[in-house]
Amino acid sequence: MLRLSGRLVVASHNAGKVREIGSLLAPLGVEAISAGSLGLPEPDETETTFAGNARLKAEAAASASGLPALSDDSGLEVFALGGDPGVYSARWAGPGKDFGVAMERIWRELTEKGATDLSARFVCALALARPGEATQVFEGEARGVIVWPPRGEKGFGYDPIFLADGQTRTFGEMTHEEKLPMTHRARAFELLLAALK
Repeated sequence: MLRLSGRLVVASHNAGKVREIGSLLAPLGVEAISAGSLGLPEPDETETTFAGNARLKAEAAASASGLPALSDDSGLEVFALGGDPGVYSARWAGPGKDFGVAMERIWRELTEKGATDLSARFVCALALARPGEATQVFEGEARGVIVWPPRGEKGFGYDPIFLADGQTRTFGEMTHEEKLPMTHRARAFELLLAALK
């Protein structure tokens, strides 16, 4: 059985992601600390799947810190683009992490293809690595469609162009508290929490 207590490293340098994961971990009484605050390097994401990259980052942070580490690898898959940007979601934003550029690229490529299917999904793979134990991975998704132009300035990443199934506002138009329960990350966390019970 999985057990967690004390401090846990969130293997990310993305402040928005660390805050979301910290909120999800709070009910467990676990103190989440970011890899960035510990000065841990970001390993190269050399895997071709979300699960592979999450495992790589969690194991690197656990090994470097000697603490349990939780890593999330997530991104947006647009079905008409063959699943792109997928594991390269952050890279599409370039070195300056400008997601405005990345969102424009998605829309440009959909337009050039004459795509009528605008369905997409956010995918999250969570990897929990503990020194001396097998790493466990939990995956969740949130389905929806791409909208244009971007709507809303809340959230981060691709949130302004993602309209979740059954919703009238994009993730970018929702507060953190409104969005969180329906995210891919929350769904992956449900699986992690179930494993902890």
